[in-house]
Order: sequence, then C-alpha cells, then structure tokens
Amino acid sequence: MSNPVSQAITWLNDPLNWTNPGGVLDRLGEHLVISAGAVGLACLIAWPLGLWLGHRRRGGTAIVVLANITLAIPVLATLTILPLTFLGFGRPAVIVALAIFAVPPLLATAYTGMTEVDPQAREAAIGMGLAPHQVIGRVELPLAVPYLAAGFRTASVQVVATATLAVFVNGGGLGQIIGAGFGLGMVTGGGQILAGGLLVALLALTVEGVLAGAQRLVTPRPMRRRLRVRTGAQPAT
Repeated sequence: MSNPVSQAITWLNDPLNWTNPGGVLDRLGEHLVISAGAVGLACLIAWPLGLWLGHRRRGGTAIVVLANITLAIPVLATLTILPLTFLGFGRPAVIVALAIFAVPPLLATAYTGMTEVDPQAREAAIGMGLAPHQVIGRVELPLAVPYLAAGFRTASVQVVATATLAVFVNGGGLGQIIGAGFGLGMVTGGGQILAGGLLVALLALTVEGVLAGAQRLVTPRPMRRRLRVRTGAQPAT
C-alpha cells in the first residue's frame, strides 16, 4: 500500500483533480475570493480608525487592548457563532470572521505609521497653511504607506492560512479538499489531505513572497530596518 506522500503526489498529478467541478482551480478561486474579501473588509474598518487616531496621537493604549482582545478570540469560535446569526452558513460568515482576525495588524501598523511621521514635517505642513485633512493626505499618509504595507502583508498571509477553516461552515476554499479527504478516511484520503495542506502552504508562501516584494518597493531603504523592528511578527503587540 502506498504511503500518504506518494498518494499526495499521485493526487496532485491527476488533471481531473484540478479541472473537475470542485477541483483545485475552483477551490483556489474560492479561497482567494474569501481571503480578499476578508482583508478588504478589515482594511475598511482598521485603516481609517488607525490613521485618524495616529494623526490625533490618541488611543494607542485602546488599540493595543482591542488588538489583544481580538487576537484572543479563536477564529474557530467566531466561525461557529456567526453562522447562527443573520449571516448564516457560507461565505459571508467566513469573510466577517476572518476580517475580525485581520483587524489587529492593520490597525496597529496604521496607527504606528502615523505616529512615526517626523513632527517637523507635520509642523512645516501646518506652517504652510495646510488644513488638517491636507496634512494627512499630502504629508502623513505618504510617509505611513510602508507601515500600511507591512500590516497588509501580515494580515493577508494570516487570513490566507486561516481561511482553510471555512470548510467547517461550508464556506468553500482549499479547506474543502482537506475536509473531503478526512471524509474518505486516513487510509484512502490521506494523500488528498496532505495534498490540500501542501496547496494551502504553497499559496500562503506565494502571497508572502509577492507582498514582501511589494512592501520592499514602497519602503525607502533607510526605513526598512526600523520598520522590521516596529512591526515584527506580531504588529498588534
């Protein structure tokens, strides 16, 4: 009897597993839609709040507390609770649950990006007669872009990896492949389970690599070391 590794290789090399309805290509598309929707929703919530509080130099403690509380809530718990609300089972509940999970790094890095703006640059802009919204749009926001990119990268990778749990609420994505493998049993479906896990890992690494390159492009060289120190692996803490 072949081992799970050889079964996974065989499963991945079968074109029908990629092109059939519910195959890898379909599940990959669902996974990307779910992840993009969750990160997009989280950005709509976290960035305006973080940028405004950072501009006002207020709410730093509240952001840390909120981020830590949000991170303390297991994603699986929110995935279990939200389908029981008006959202129901399926993609909307998954997107909202993952958006909650993505808010902390986006919120923290947006706030940090604004507070790290050189006060002299801000004072010079005010001295030139710029209104508060002009100071934000023309001075502070461009200087905070590298921090926003760092938070976006962290949140996106976390969401892509965690979106696998959507299988528990019929949300679609690559987790469906893993769930179907468990349904077949470890002896028969072990290769499919391993193949699904490898696909999720490869997708997360691809997103990490692409966004790391994008972050590097928007970050001036003198800021790169400081940005790594400020954001770290857990930018919400």
